[in-house]
Amino acid sequence: MLGLFINRPIQRKATQKWTSLIMLTLLSGSMLASCSGSPEPEADVAATGTNDAAAGEVCAPELTELEFGIISTESQDNQKPKWEPFIAAMSEALGRDVKASYATDYAGVIEAMGAGKVQMAWYGGKSYIEAAERSDAEAFAQTVGSDGSKGYYAYLITNKENPILSDIDTAAGDGDQYVVKNAANLTFAFNDPNSTSGFLVPSYYVFAQNDVNPEQAFKELIFAGSHEATALAIANNQVDVATNNSESLVEVEKNDPEAFENIQIIWTSPEIPSDPIAYRKDLPDCLKTEIKDFFYGYKDEAILGPLEWSGFDEADDATWNTVRELEIGKSILEVKNDASLDEAAKTEQIDALNKELEALK
Repeated sequence: MLGLFINRPIQRKATQKWTSLIMLTLLSGSMLASCSGSPEPEADVAATGTNDAAAGEVCAPELTELEFGIISTESQDNQKPKWEPFIAAMSEALGRDVKASYATDYAGVIEAMGAGKVQMAWYGGKSYIEAAERSDAEAFAQTVGSDGSKGYYAYLITNKENPILSDIDTAAGDGDQYVVKNAANLTFAFNDPNSTSGFLVPSYYVFAQNDVNPEQAFKELIFAGSHEATALAIANNQVDVATNNSESLVEVEKNDPEAFENIQIIWTSPEIPSDPIAYRKDLPDCLKTEIKDFFYGYKDEAILGPLEWSGFDEADDATWNTVRELEIGKSILEVKNDASLDEAAKTEQIDALNKELEALK
């Protein structure tokens, strides 16, 4: 079964143990659901969440207020002006109060959806698959960039005045190899352990594939929190190298052009699928339909522009299977090099992980 994993390229959970170099590439509470007005008994209608439009009944009238979770890619002060007009438009379209919920970290949105405190959310790929696994999240839309793209890139960045640039070919983007070879002399910043581009992608492509454990390799390793925070840490020469991504640096350029001018990209990842929009699985079907209709049809450039989006495409949970494949790939790396396991145990666990990969096809 391992052979099935080894030959599948991919394009995209913080671990305590890192693993040896391998030759592989991976292929790019519950909500009440009542929509009455049907001749069926009330309990049945609540269970199905259907809406009898002919009877003039409103979908899920008990859900007068919804919360939309927003992951912390930058500070709340920067996020609110961009998000509040969109939240207001959603509230008007759905005919019920929608409030934005700004978390201080990615895990906050995951946990809030699991607890039923938020009913919809904007996630990154890694935070979404965590939410899908343990918080009843279900993706239904994918963001489309202002340029029409449905993908973005993870970066390693440094300050333009950092002496390490003399040994890096920025045109070739080989900064990852410099970081791997010189980690003991460098300070490094991830953003959030639930970030796709700020942790998972560079963790796999830069470190796991090169048999480097960043928790042990660097002179100093920190988790700065948001993409904005890692960008500013680089701009202010607080760390030598940090993670970031193509979308977030656009925001840095707009919000703090002076800081942006100090930043140099030294490595770019393969393309990552753009972000999912998700709701809780247990929302009434009629409400899910209303939410999807709003997102699929929303094209207001004046409101979406500050978010760097042009709209939303239909999507489902499988759209982010490449991220799941990368997670499983890291697990296989860990098992292969776990000295506490005998060969039989390793084979058993690797076979099970390869079955998980096969299930994603």
